[in-house]
Amino acid sequence: MEIDEQQHSAEQTMRALVQHSHRGPKDLSHTTEQRRPIPGPGEYLIRVGAAGVNFADVMQTHGTYAGGPQAPYVAGFEAAGEIVGVGPEVESPLQVGSHVVGAGPGAFAQYMTMPAAQVLPVPSGWTDAESLGLVLNWATALAALKPLGEIRAGEAVLIHAAAGGVGQAAVRLARHYGARVIATTSPSKHDTVTALGADAVLDSAHPDLAAEITHLTGGVDLVLESVGQATFQVSLAVTKPFTGRVVVFGAASGDAGLTTHDLVFTHQVQVKGLHIGALASAAPSIYDELLAEIEALIADGVYTPGTPQVHPLAEGPAVVQELEAGRTRGKHALDPWL
Repeated sequence: MEIDEQQHSAEQTMRALVQHSHRGPKDLSHTTEQRRPIPGPGEYLIRVGAAGVNFADVMQTHGTYAGGPQAPYVAGFEAAGEIVGVGPEVESPLQVGSHVVGAGPGAFAQYMTMPAAQVLPVPSGWTDAESLGLVLNWATALAALKPLGEIRAGEAVLIHAAAGGVGQAAVRLARHYGARVIATTSPSKHDTVTALGADAVLDSAHPDLAAEITHLTGGVDLVLESVGQATFQVSLAVTKPFTGRVVVFGAASGDAGLTTHDLVFTHQVQVKGLHIGALASAAPSIYDELLAEIEALIADGVYTPGTPQVHPLAEGPAVVQELEAGRTRGKHALDPWL
């Protein structure tokens, strides 16, 4: 009887990364004793094959992600894996055994739950890890460029943090839609962004960055702003008055301020906010159009399988700390079975 109880207990627990405070990723730790979640109404239970690491994970460790979980909590929110359980009230053609990619709480674990309405099938022939970014990085980049950014061929587009997951997707997409791409990142990452087809890659910390961009472009039509405090004034300064758009979807370096006085007298630009999860909930028709566009991009070979750097789950805290310090490039993922 004691052996049976131990076996039952082992089946109910799992490996996971737990954030114990809001003091940053130094308080993120690996455990083998986390209770396996149970899918609620409208949810799938997913056996996680790969979990994506995003800057939002850094923000959550500091308690600065709006609506983020209160510590302690199982970290992570993006993953791909196999459906192994279905909660009540799920209306979806996807069945147990299907591989899906999506978002939900507690992705840095062997099992997690996901809202069934917002998952997508892993594209045929792709691994779980290769599909990471589909519903977050690529959807965010596409939303920033098309429905919000209203990108048109021949326009000049400024993309900050261009070596990151969203940044790399945005560079590739902007080039696909015929734009001229000016990208910023740290010098050690310039080769990565140049290889993606950016027309110019600039040092994000250059003291005369605004003048450099204006000299190259005469003013940009669209800015993808995810850095915040360190670049926001540059973004406003180089955007064309009235017709120029600034789409804000992050603040990696801290929040930046903008007043009504600024908009009326100094920077007469269009500023738009973007959070892909909020877009999916508040404007589902726009989100569905994004997903249809992504499927077309996959079919046309524009969006090819991702190549994330995959780490064992126990290395997750170090990976999140590297991301926070700006020492990563491209997409990083965790395998909870390694």
